Amino acid sequence: MIATGILTTSIAFGASAQIHNTADKKIKAIIFDGFPIFSPGSVYKLALTLFPEKGRELIDQWRTKQFEYTWLRTLSGSYQDFIKVTEDALVYAAAATGIKIDDIQRKQLINAWYQLDVWPEVPGVLQQLKDAGFRLGVLSNFTPQMLSVNSDNHQLSSFFEHMISVDIVKKYKPAPEAYRLGMKAFDLEKEEILFVPFAGWDAAGAKQFGYKTYWINRLQTPPDTLGVTVDGAGKDLHDLLLYLR
Repeated sequence: MIATGILTTSIAFGASAQIHNTADKKIKAIIFDGFPIFSPGSVYKLALTLFPEKGRELIDQWRTKQFEYTWLRTLSGSYQDFIKVTEDALVYAAAATGIKIDDIQRKQLINAWYQLDVWPEVPGVLQQLKDAGFRLGVLSNFTPQMLSVNSDNHQLSSFFEHMISVDIVKKYKPAPEAYRLGMKAFDLEKEEILFVPFAGWDAAGAKQFGYKTYWINRLQTPPDTLGVTVDGAGKDLHDLLLYLR
């Protein structure tokens, strides 16, 4: 169930907008999943360009298997990093949809994960959050290289005190060991951290772990019925600013 009273319309904040840390005095750090910051849209556009007839079907299969494989590898103790998982999921998706992908196309699609778009409001919102005194970080299933390259591509690295990959513990979210990396990096208690996920399952996992959780529900999907309720939700980072005001 999504908390009520959260605006879900984008509001453009001018340069004079002020955000004060009054929503919860305990919050000292805001940790984002990778996808509220980075958009995979460029990857999917490439897939549609390469395979216009079955591109949408390929994308749907690829995206589903990508995350299924992270969960299965965590449960089975057979960790591979996110790029390897992504490539394996692509191979499966191609076979499932009857698409023949040659080596050049496969490399193009995998390399596209190092050239992600950034959601348009992200730089301005990060600046406002940093100016308000929040410590900022990323905790993602992405590999360390994916985090650093994509952040550098958009000049975002200076906003983040820590960019944390689950590669450290070799377990993917929603494993508690993955979420605990945020506490360790910032040397803070759970109650002092606001976690900002993209996926409903990540929102539920973070809340179950004990983080205060604000869900960036860009796809406007219903919440997963996993027995927890997020603290707030909105469709982009502008809504996060409203929550913190």
